[in-house]
Amino acid sequence: MIPTIVLFSWQLASNPSNEEARMQLERTYEVEAHRAEASEASNREDYVEAISWLEKVVEYSPWDPSARELRSECHLHNGDLTKAIQDLKPTTKLRNDNRAAFLKLSKLYYILGEHEESLSQVRECLKLDQDDKDCHSHYKQVKKLSRQLESAEELVRNQRYEAAVEKFESAMKTEPNVELYRKRAKERICHCLSKSQHTEAAIKMCTEALQRDPQNPQVLKDRAEVYILSEEYERAVEDFQQAKELDGDNEEINQGLERAQKLLKQSRKRDYYKILGVKRNANKQEVIKAYRKLAQQWHPDNFQSEEEKREAEKKFIDIAAAKEVLTDPEMRQKVDAGEDPLDPENQQGSGHQQQWPFEFNPFGSGNFHFKFNYN
Repeated sequence: MIPTIVLFSWQLASNPSNEEARMQLERTYEVEAHRAEASEASNREDYVEAISWLEKVVEYSPWDPSARELRSECHLHNGDLTKAIQDLKPTTKLRNDNRAAFLKLSKLYYILGEHEESLSQVRECLKLDQDDKDCHSHYKQVKKLSRQLESAEELVRNQRYEAAVEKFESAMKTEPNVELYRKRAKERICHCLSKSQHTEAAIKMCTEALQRDPQNPQVLKDRAEVYILSEEYERAVEDFQQAKELDGDNEEINQGLERAQKLLKQSRKRDYYKILGVKRNANKQEVIKAYRKLAQQWHPDNFQSEEEKREAEKKFIDIAAAKEVLTDPEMRQKVDAGEDPLDPENQQGSGHQQQWPFEFNPFGSGNFHFKFNYN
């Protein structure tokens, strides 16, 4: 290819009155001067100035790969990987067999945590030469990590959370050096542990994830859900509120905050789970088992003095109420939503009043008798 300066010089030599050729030649000399200034600035590591000169070069000569390549390097030195990629991408078409650019793009995307795009770019390199050792080596690394992450996400979609955790942990071992992959894996492990209700491990992992990314609303939401399971409602409200500040349009976060606030309010009144000493995810059989044990312990007939009997009566009523509420799907759903189905305040304006689920009759032959209404 004939250099631009030489081309315009020939045109002027053959036709000195060619103003267009004269203007283009002057512009070409000017651009070359800018290129020289950019090269000098880059050599003395003044990359901001170098980029400023190169912008003028690229504006005049957008199809010049060398200017874009140099500007890409300057962006890299400034830590702006995204702009470096934007400059490097066109050079894959501006130069024939530009495997070096495809490999570099793949590595840049890899560092940015975009493993799918990284895989796409390195495959372009191998299309040009399937035996390229550098591209093949990088391809194996990216392919392994990509498979692990995709497999983990598929397990999450299928709600196989414990298996997903193992895959994310394997991904961190595959790529221990790129922080973005470790951060993302910890975020997803936090989510999986939250969903599988491993409360202690979930809180620990979510907290680690937030140390790496304190402004992550999804991790805050996941930890808040775990705090609810652990009955730490104040902490749950705090996390949901922070998550809402970061992502106010997220409906799950808004609903979670409302639920946590209701549960906090309810916990300061009557907590049916605490009364029976069962976890929030306890099944019906566990609830009944806990009830029977406590009912036997606190039945008023077990006590002698009137004061002890009155205290036992109160506890027994609470125990029976808790059992009735937590074994009734509709009432338990209200409890989990932060409402007390037996609180008279929640019945106002509802058109009906919730009946107390049992009747207490202290009269008779001096004994305490309890009649339960299961309707």
